[in-house]
Amino acid sequence: MFDLDPATIISRVLTLVIAFTVHEFSHAFVATAYGDNTARSQGRLTLNPLSHLDFFGSVLLITLGFGWAKPVPINPDVLQKKSRYATMWVSVAGPLSNFLMAVIAAIPLRYGFVQNLPSSRYFPSVYSFLIDFLFINLLLMVFNLIPLAPLDGEKVLEAFVPSVLRNMFAKLRPYGSFILLALIFGLPRLGIDVFDMFLYPIVSSVFQILLGVSI
Repeated sequence: MFDLDPATIISRVLTLVIAFTVHEFSHAFVATAYGDNTARSQGRLTLNPLSHLDFFGSVLLITLGFGWAKPVPINPDVLQKKSRYATMWVSVAGPLSNFLMAVIAAIPLRYGFVQNLPSSRYFPSVYSFLIDFLFINLLLMVFNLIPLAPLDGEKVLEAFVPSVLRNMFAKLRPYGSFILLALIFGLPRLGIDVFDMFLYPIVSSVFQILLGVSI
């Protein structure tokens, strides 16, 4: 955890501040656009990072490369009255913002607008920062689309499943965080790394596509 050099820590902290803030703001913005003012009333319709960052999730992002921020509060009843898919679009907004930020970071890398210079020990080069920013945003996008509460993917999948399965989702929801922690920390101790098997290959493939690298 503490073997990271200062340049890497600075790069990941900057990524954390930008990526998490925009991610959560996007949730709040879309919810407000649908007429749900819950996020606005609780000060979440803002680009102030202090309103969004979660300590534990932030530490994980810096050390492991993925994490989370404080969930944006919404009122599903208000959203449901607007559209059956309103909650889904609010959920999609966060991962979509991460993807758009990854695309923006990929443009100068793909077309050679920045030089591939090594970082110093204490400060990341622009090139290495953009690489980190691109990869971590893709990681956040894919991680948040895992269909387990409290991640965004659960609400996205729920919008498309039959009502019978929605009841199952509701019963499973309180245990989502525990299942997620088991996947992250428990299974690797048994030699089963779900993220190495599924998450990282997806992220790496999209990463290479954005940079125009042959897979």
